[in-house]
Amino acid sequence: MPEPSFADLLAASTRTVLKLEFRDQYMTDDPAYLAWRAGNVDQAVSEYAGWTETASSATARGIEIKRVRIVSEPMSDYIAFEHAVTSDVNIAAGEVIRWVPRHRVSAVALPGNDVWIFDEATLQFCLFAGDGRFVGNEVRSDAEAVKLCLSAFEAAWELGIDHEHYSANL
Repeated sequence: MPEPSFADLLAASTRTVLKLEFRDQYMTDDPAYLAWRAGNVDQAVSEYAGWTETASSATARGIEIKRVRIVSEPMSDYIAFEHAVTSDVNIAAGEVIRWVPRHRVSAVALPGNDVWIFDEATLQFCLFAGDGRFVGNEVRSDAEAVKLCLSAFEAAWELGIDHEHYSANL
């Protein structure tokens, strides 16, 4: 039986969807990122309309979506892009976003990959190549992995700064 997709996991969620992000660079061929680099913020935001609609639908049915981004400072160009579009993409969809300067999590046990946590029970690890290319997902629900990821998320969340109060240290 194939692993459930992100859409399947989101549809099955009833309470919370949490995201813990660590990378300083993701898919640099992403059309939204390329539009932003070319100075077209409106086009960059419109490229994420599908995500905004997906997240809005989930929050409208009562799902709390929280995302914490652990970032190096000064920020990479890619993270500066994410920061620039967060209000119009993620916040507009009902997500709550916090940013954590990497030095604040030096003593926090973190999983090895970005991870979605669905209803505090199911994990979807997001796997990327060194250059930021997405290479796949891994779904897990074993208790120890869930415990680590929840603990990491909660610690990073507590150390985080709400999006509206975080200024990108470029």
